[in-house]
Amino acid sequence: MALAGTSVHGVALPVVAVQVLGASPGQVSLLAAAATAPAFFFALPAGVVGDRYPKRPVMVGTDLAAAAVVAAVPVCWAAGVLSVPVLYTVALLLGTLTVLHQAASIAILPELVDRAQMHQANARIASAFSLADTAGAYGGTFVVGLVGAVRALWLDSLSYLVSAWCAWRIRPSAVRRERAGRPVRMLAGIREGLSYVMRDPIQRPMVLSLVCHAYADGIVVTYFAYTLLKRLGADSTGLGLVMGVTAVGGLVGAALATRLVDRYGPARVILAGLLAYAICAAPLLIARPGPVWLGVIALAGAVRTAAAVAAGTTQRSIRQQLCPPELQSRAQQTSVWLVTGLRTAAALTAGGLAAAFSVHTALLVGTLLHLVPAGLLWASPIRRMTAMPAPSPSKDGPRVP
Repeated sequence: MALAGTSVHGVALPVVAVQVLGASPGQVSLLAAAATAPAFFFALPAGVVGDRYPKRPVMVGTDLAAAAVVAAVPVCWAAGVLSVPVLYTVALLLGTLTVLHQAASIAILPELVDRAQMHQANARIASAFSLADTAGAYGGTFVVGLVGAVRALWLDSLSYLVSAWCAWRIRPSAVRRERAGRPVRMLAGIREGLSYVMRDPIQRPMVLSLVCHAYADGIVVTYFAYTLLKRLGADSTGLGLVMGVTAVGGLVGAALATRLVDRYGPARVILAGLLAYAICAAPLLIARPGPVWLGVIALAGAVRTAAAVAAGTTQRSIRQQLCPPELQSRAQQTSVWLVTGLRTAAALTAGGLAAAFSVHTALLVGTLLHLVPAGLLWASPIRRMTAMPAPSPSKDGPRVP
């Protein structure tokens, strides 16, 4: 519910800025930056918070706070004091609360399920995330068109209240929660999390592969819609259909992830997923105008998303199974911080390549860079993993098959 709410206000806030307040393009750009900046600045502190405090109260508190922040927009509108700076403040607060909530909600999983069920649980969560993200985006667009952007935010606020109620019903394992909730100072906690990820022979290549994947994907995504609209002559309906079909791939990948790992092993699923992601980017490079090529791109996008979800849930499950309980949030947020920080760099790289050469060159470079993550994992101990990590009979933690 919280993710669906995030998708709804992601649609509604820019509409309020443009249609209600008459914001300029520069102001809309700043609003988008205000919404995404907290992911970089607060990812690491959020990891410490997630490890320092019980995660369920963090999830409930951030949902309740987000409900109040979202409701401030229609309240200010009714009072006649709504302005663009108010939207900046709302976007910043919502971005910060989202970072805190996700740091706790992702890392709470090892407190809820046994290690043997971790991958299946992550696959189900990925399926729910894909469904909520898609439903939130399309549903948000529909609701905004039906009742208006300002009134739609009342429903957005309600979704956060429902999410808070759902989070309150979660009952983590008392033993696991006690192990995960050890007090730690902020700066020392951040250093400990970074050090753990960068020194661990399994965590390090996985996180670095995610970072490289995000950088390559950021280059391609920068000009994905531009290429469809400009070079391939698609209209907004065609773009929407491509995005919709692509999103369905996430549900397929989540449904197949555990079966593929059981049959072929985690290493093969991760490596094949990363390679499939790179290969399925090729149609965008050679496509020509016409509905047939749009269909090919949409189908390739669905396969890419399925491969990404299957590989991503497998990586996350391995990392959670191997990570000590007291470092779950910080390990997760270290990768979030690195990935978020490279998104801006990827967009700037794409712009530089397009300015110096062409948009097609930027897409080509991004597609080729998608091969790097698979190379990193092939050169790491992950290549030898034939099964998911299993609990050790001793108290030393999980072992790597």
